Amino acid sequence: MGPRDLVLTPMGLRFGGRVLPCTIGRGGVTDRKREGDGATPRGVHRLVGMLYRPDRMARPADWALPIRPRDGWSDDVRDPDYNLMVTRPHGFGHERLWRADPLYDLVILTDWNWPSARKGAGSAIFIHQWRGPGRATEGCVALSRADLRWLAPRIRYETRLIVV
Repeated sequence: MGPRDLVLTPMGLRFGGRVLPCTIGRGGVTDRKREGDGATPRGVHRLVGMLYRPDRMARPADWALPIRPRDGWSDDVRDPDYNLMVTRPHGFGHERLWRADPLYDLVILTDWNWPSARKGAGSAIFIHQWRGPGRATEGCVALSRADLRWLAPRIRYETRLIVV
């Protein structure tokens, strides 16, 4: 584990000499991730992208890309674009990235089951804003808005999320 890695510990997400309180999937940590299980997959995950709502915040890092109103993320195993960003309307199940709530105002993308997705192995694992302390995700790692905004400009494309 290097100094630029994000490391999920029982105390929170460790990075840059800090431990940031976080939440994970309602299914805990797993070695056998499946679509819909609500679990956070164990392993070393590269960070491969950052998305943000330009109407709600300034660009948080030079490699961040804006989320647009019609952006979504496919989580439907029947979709040829499973576990990829899609444009809505979309004929298969998907999550809206442009949301009324602030959960996806800033999204850090990991390489979980990407770019060549295995059907049913679980769609995107994001690092995003939490609903509140102790409120589980569907498998993602979630932080407070303040901690997520602190983290975003300090990570790099080569940073890894390590879930042990």
